[in-house]
Amino acid sequence: MTPAELSPAEAVNEFFDEAAELIRLKDEFYEVLKTSYREISVQVPIRMDDGSERVFRGYRVQHNGARGPYKGGVRYHSQADLNEVRALASLMTWKCALMDIPFGGAKGGVMVDPLGMSPREVEAITRRYTLAISYLLGVQRDIPAPDVNTNAQTMAWMMDAYSGRYGYTPAIVTGKPVDLGGAPGREQATGRGVVYVLESAAKRSGMDLGSATVAIQGFGNVGSWAARDLADLDVKVVAVSDVNGGIYRDAGLDVRVLVETVQGGRSVVDLAGTDGIDAISNEELLTCRCDVLIPAALGEVLHNENAGDVQASIVVEAANHPTTPEGDKILNERGIQVIPDVLANGGGVTGSYFEWAMNIQQFRWKEDRFNEELRDVMSRSFDQTAAFAEGRGVPMRRAAFAIGIERVARAARLRGYV
Repeated sequence: MTPAELSPAEAVNEFFDEAAELIRLKDEFYEVLKTSYREISVQVPIRMDDGSERVFRGYRVQHNGARGPYKGGVRYHSQADLNEVRALASLMTWKCALMDIPFGGAKGGVMVDPLGMSPREVEAITRRYTLAISYLLGVQRDIPAPDVNTNAQTMAWMMDAYSGRYGYTPAIVTGKPVDLGGAPGREQATGRGVVYVLESAAKRSGMDLGSATVAIQGFGNVGSWAARDLADLDVKVVAVSDVNGGIYRDAGLDVRVLVETVQGGRSVVDLAGTDGIDAISNEELLTCRCDVLIPAALGEVLHNENAGDVQASIVVEAANHPTTPEGDKILNERGIQVIPDVLANGGGVTGSYFEWAMNIQQFRWKEDRFNEELRDVMSRSFDQTAAFAEGRGVPMRRAAFAIGIERVARAARLRGYV
């Protein structure tokens, strides 16, 4: 099997092996750190609006809990199979350790395309899935959060389904609406964290971020908030895309108009042909002319067939696992700096940690404090990773994995796992 054919879980473990070799991880740690502690597959049967019965497949994978309760998002996507969820749970373990927050890694998913489904159908899926995995969940056991095609409303339904069985438990999920115990700033945290990391990278390299151009693949929660924060810094966003395709404008796009268009239920591609805006494909966006590329959609979009054509000098991985091992090698060989997903999109789980802690304490921070604490965690994590990478002469991904693995291995040894 060639690197281009690796499954998501195998690809993540290839990154693990490279980092483990760097820190000379003892052999007895490999099996316990590379494999999942628990994996569950459940039926999710629901009655559709047309009266038919459909059965979807749901998963929850708990990868490693040596450093704290399991933490990880839930995604609704047709490709969210066990292998993908397993890979994402592993990434969450290293991400939480790298951010130095007291969580282990988990992930959940339902193999369903919710686009075109009614809100009632999505709610039914959510409630049935939550009850099916509820015995695995708990405020000190496993705390879900939003991910691809899920949001604050999804978390509200999950919290309500769990609370109906176990009593009112707002801390059982994060990323909730503020009215149900959500934290002001949590919705923006992942995209905002991406920008905080990019600011740190620019400062360290001497790059003038104000004169840089940015392309963002994906204009959902993460991509749109990253775009908004970049616009607030007067950074020129020249390309964005969503599931329908992308647009490019060399002079820069009006992010405010983009947000209003998407919030109105339309696609960014509807703006093509106006004010000098060109239509491009999602694939063309990845190789368009820009200084910074932010993949903020799905995984494995940068690979051996297109990594050689990337024109950006910095890739900031806002999505989970957007680069294959082979694509990563090509980018590194070309001297393109890659800020890996376990660092770049760590703002989401960091914000979730803040929300979880607030729920336990029954106390809510002001948004200014939330953002200040988030910036501190993201900047510190970037500086630690960059210093490690420079000191060892390795790419940032290998450094980030190495730091995370070392911290988890230390916790596992202290707890007597090995």
